[in-house]
Amino acid sequence: MDNLFDLPSEYKELRTSVRALSEKEIAPFAQSVDEDHRFPQEAANALQKAGLSAAHVPTQYGGDGADALATVIIIEEVARVCGASSLIPAVNKLGSLPLIMGGNEEQKQRWLPQLVSGKGFSYCLSESEAGSDASALRTKVERVGDGWVLNGSKKWISNAGISEFYTVVAQGEPTLGSKGITAFIVEKSDPGISFGAPEKKMGFRGSPTREVYFDNVKLGDDRRISEIGAGFALAMNTLDHTRITIAAQALGLAQGALDVAARYSHERKQFGKEIFDFQGVQFMLADMAMNIEAARQLTYAAAVKSENNEKDLRFFSAASKCFTSDMAMRITQDAIQILGGYGYVSDYPVERMMRDAKLTQIYEGTNQIQRIVMARNLPGS
Repeated sequence: MDNLFDLPSEYKELRTSVRALSEKEIAPFAQSVDEDHRFPQEAANALQKAGLSAAHVPTQYGGDGADALATVIIIEEVARVCGASSLIPAVNKLGSLPLIMGGNEEQKQRWLPQLVSGKGFSYCLSESEAGSDASALRTKVERVGDGWVLNGSKKWISNAGISEFYTVVAQGEPTLGSKGITAFIVEKSDPGISFGAPEKKMGFRGSPTREVYFDNVKLGDDRRISEIGAGFALAMNTLDHTRITIAAQALGLAQGALDVAARYSHERKQFGKEIFDFQGVQFMLADMAMNIEAARQLTYAAAVKSENNEKDLRFFSAASKCFTSDMAMRITQDAIQILGGYGYVSDYPVERMMRDAKLTQIYEGTNQIQRIVMARNLPGS
């Protein structure tokens, strides 16, 4: 019982190593990545060299075989210093998990080693008219001979244009609704694929978000990774596992903001003493730390349920994402308040962390949608 809620040593060692790497090789570039709206190549190089950009890939395909909890810790520690950089391992898992879950052995052997070698993998689900209502997608796929032809577009695609591979879900039989949707792998080099201009975003500015266009993209049946008509179910099952990585991002952002605020509270002096000595500031810091620890326990529990594919995963994944992202938004705002005027300018990273935290309440399902998911999957119901 003594160690029931204590992380095994291998996870603690992982956290230590990822934190050291993040502090040394990612944090120094985080501000310029944000201000210049540029892809965090330094982080990509460091994560790739350390085997952390796609650590979730099973060992038989060249990855580290990191379980869901290890992947959460990696993303959390990177997000603690740079939210945009944490999207590298997060997007790679999101994009490739449908292949891992639905693809055959030949397909896994074909694409997963390339992902491990540094070729990114993005996920194409959302469209202009299919956001929360993901089943309303209009991207069409038509059976032509032994293959398929893909037409349409996808919206809000993270790391689009950077990634080499894209999991795309498309409608093959509109009369069947969600049961007419099938999932495919599209490669950046395929004729007919193109990308829109990067979106000008509030946060996560270092991760390019673009539209992806498909103009008569011809695909062999070897690109299909779901059963015909089972693509929507595969996409939703994927999100049950990957929205926990959004909780991990939010957790890292909140922890990073608390670290900055706590340190500043001892450096800043007013009325002849550290502002930490004022009870109002102490209460804020205590509440911040308390909520982060609660979110961490929920997120880690959800990760374990993901790894074991437990029956209550859907509730816990939605709960972890919803609770932790709402928490991160509050904590980053409180960090700005503690820093005062300095929190409002880019001299300190907390304003960037707040801007990044906002997106965690929106993508991979808004928190309003998460509450619907939780209500429909109440534990014990």
